[in-house]
Amino acid sequence: METIDTAAEKADEFINSLTDNYWEILGGELKTTTMALLNAEQHSLLAYRIFRDEVMNGGFCQLIQNGYGGYIFTNPFAKAMRSFGFTDFSKLLNSAKQIYLAKQEDLEKERSDEEFMAMYECYEIFDNIEESFFEMEEELTAQISSYVKEHLELFMP
Repeated sequence: METIDTAAEKADEFINSLTDNYWEILGGELKTTTMALLNAEQHSLLAYRIFRDEVMNGGFCQLIQNGYGGYIFTNPFAKAMRSFGFTDFSKLLNSAKQIYLAKQEDLEKERSDEEFMAMYECYEIFDNIEESFFEMEEELTAQISSYVKEHLELFMP
C-alpha cells in the first residue's frame, strides 16, 4: 500500500514532469513573446509549480523578488484554481494578491542580499498566508495532480 508521503512525492513528480516540458517549450523563461505557446490550463499548472516551489523554498518575498509576482498575481491564476475546484487555495492567492498589489513597487524593488533578508521582517503580513499554504500544500498538490490526470488532454504539451 502506498503511503501518503509516497503519493505526494509522485504527485510532485508528475506535475514537475509536465511543467519541465512547458519550460522547454518556453525556452526556459517567461516572456510575452512565448506566452501563447501554452494554453490557459498549462499556464495554470506552470503557475502552480512556480508558486509551490518558490513559496515552499522562500515564501512570498522570494516568489516576488525572483520576478514571478506578475505571473502569479496579475494573471487569472486564482480564478483558474477556483474553476478547477480549489476554492481555499484561490482565496489564499487572492489574500496574497491584495498585499502584492498594495506594495508591488516596494516588493519588486531590486535589493542586495541583506535587504532581501530584511524583507521577511517588513512583510510579516505574508506569514499567516504562507503557513496556511504549508498546511495545505501536500494535499493540494495531490488534488491538482489528480485533476490534471482526469483532464490530461488539456495539460499535455
